[in-house]
Parts: sequence; C-alpha cells; structure tokens
Amino acid sequence: MAANKYLSWDSTLKRMKEVFGLVVSTGAPDANKIVALDSTGKLDPSVLPIGVGATTVVLPASENLAAGAYVNMFDSGGGVMKFRNADASSFAKRAMGFVLVAVTSGANATVYSNEINTGVSGLTPGGDYFLSSVTPGAVVLAASVTTTAGQIVQRLGSAVSATELLTDIDESPIELS
Repeated sequence: MAANKYLSWDSTLKRMKEVFGLVVSTGAPDANKIVALDSTGKLDPSVLPIGVGATTVVLPASENLAAGAYVNMFDSGGGVMKFRNADASSFAKRAMGFVLVAVTSGANATVYSNEINTGVSGLTPGGDYFLSSVTPGAVVLAASVTTTAGQIVQRLGSAVSATELLTDIDESPIELS
C-alpha cells in the first residue's frame, strides 16, 4: 500500500503539488519531509532518531536471507563486514541478530538484536528456542538441539506466540566436545 498523499508548497515553482508521505528515510536528503506510517500501521525505524526504537545494523547480505532468519556478521575479506545465515555448525557462524524481511544476496539487510522476531512461525508458546544446526537461519526447540561435537548450543529466546520469538541471544554459546 502506498503512503497517503499530501499537498506541499513548491517554493521553486511557486505552486502547490501533491507528494507522498515518507515511509522509509535515507537520512539527511529526506530532511523536512512529512512522515507516513508503513503497511503495518507503524513508523519505520529509519525515521526515528538514534537511541529511539530498535537497535539495528545495516550491512550487505552475502546470501539470501529468509524473513525471520537468524544471522551471523562476518568479515568477507579486507575488513568488509556482511551478514549470512547463522547456524550451529561452529562458533564462527553463531547468531548475532535476525532479519524481519527476506533479503536477497548483495542487498542491504537490516538486522535486529534483542527484539521480538515476528518473521517466524510454527512456534510453541512458552518454548525455549535455539539455533538450528540443520537449517541455516532457523530455530529449534530445546529438544532438537544438536549433540554433535564441534557444534554449538546457542539459546535465542522464548516464544511469546506461534509467530513471535522474544529474542534474547546468548552471546556465549556452548561449544560441544
């Protein structure tokens, strides 16, 4: 759904013109524009000042990321940081956050840390969820956690509902021997 339109005075042309409300901000170039709510009826985090709202990091994705996927930030070479799907195969691929929308390889991914992940489904309310060792970016219930030596056990959070995971990423996963 497109944002609502508003009338604005064009001081260059000296006349009124119709403009869309801004849903996503790119920063300073969008100064003095009217803000509109997104399709969920909320403000996009990009229009909020730093320190208000969710803590996010924006970096390129090195592979396709599904909505709700837990991701890992890594040095792709020469100090260039990127995001990839996290998995429990090793400490180097531990989860550091999640994406709420699908991202294609090469595109910028907005990654959230300890927030509610609404990009997941099929959860058991009240269940504790961990990083999957089988499906990159996915979560598993505690009963399905890996027991393979060299892999990690990393708690990601608890399900509030079938589609909401209250994320509280364990920053020190356990490496199995």
